Amino acid sequence: MIYREPTHPGTTGTPGAGAGQIDWTPLLDAFPDWSDPALGLVATLDARFAPNAHGDMPRWHAALAVLPELAATEIRLGDTVTVTGPVSAAAQTTLAEQLMAFHPWRKGPFALFGVAIETEWRSDWKWRRVAPHLGPLTGQRILDVGCGNGYFGWRMLEAGADLVIGVDPTLLFCMQHRAVNRYVASDRNWVLPLRFEELPVTAFDTVFSMGVIYHRRDPLDHVQGLGRCLRPGGTLVLESLVVADGPDLAAPDRYARMRNVWTVPAPATLAGWLTTAGFEDVRIADVTRTSTDEQRTTPWMRFESLAQALDPRDPMRTIEGHPAPVRAIVLGRKPV
Repeated sequence: MIYREPTHPGTTGTPGAGAGQIDWTPLLDAFPDWSDPALGLVATLDARFAPNAHGDMPRWHAALAVLPELAATEIRLGDTVTVTGPVSAAAQTTLAEQLMAFHPWRKGPFALFGVAIETEWRSDWKWRRVAPHLGPLTGQRILDVGCGNGYFGWRMLEAGADLVIGVDPTLLFCMQHRAVNRYVASDRNWVLPLRFEELPVTAFDTVFSMGVIYHRRDPLDHVQGLGRCLRPGGTLVLESLVVADGPDLAAPDRYARMRNVWTVPAPATLAGWLTTAGFEDVRIADVTRTSTDEQRTTPWMRFESLAQALDPRDPMRTIEGHPAPVRAIVLGRKPV
């Protein structure tokens, strides 16, 4: 899809705007209730993006401030989110250096003015697994919980969504989105530095939660909370690590070197949480083993990745001896 859109003056990513400036007007125009001072949402967002919000924030703000002024002639929201336009060799070098300041890049890929950001995850592969099972997204308002740097939000706009609200508490991912949006310059794909529980309950047409639920102590509570953010008849898209063969894996000390994993469910358990939460038409759309081609170390994510989390003698097991990562996609519809 070729994406062309006039930029709202002063929005995140507007060329020429200061690195620390975000105009929340288009967001609040879309969700007027969020401007209620009693909620404190705008104050929270401003505080999270403040230079003192994180030890690396001054460095990230500095990188945003010196991103070169480049004008996009074409934007493609395809497998690789791509922005093209005239760029000098010197500006391209500066762009690459400043984008690298936001290392590690987990979700993507992106290509900005000839700088290819080869992310740890081939997130386009996951989207290819999800997209065939979605109904039309045309005109929809979508919530993406645990959105990372907003890659999937661009794909949702490609699929026709009107507006995507992503929430992710990891400030680095939010700043990566600001860097990308410096050139895409859209006020239709937001990445907000919030935990899901901090977002005002709002009715969306579709809610995505991908790669989140196994980090929740109470997965059923998470599913119920997602349901409260759906309009009647809306769709939940839930993606998780699963144990493809065997019982649920409960509270491992570590799973594939990850802490804070509370349950790796069987696909049927994952679907059962949706049914228990009251969803209808629950279906397991896909179950796929994660390969070291889909998740790997790259120049843009130089830390250890999936290959180092697998048993070198048996890649069907994690380094801890658990079943190797498999991921499932489950969908359900909120009753009308």
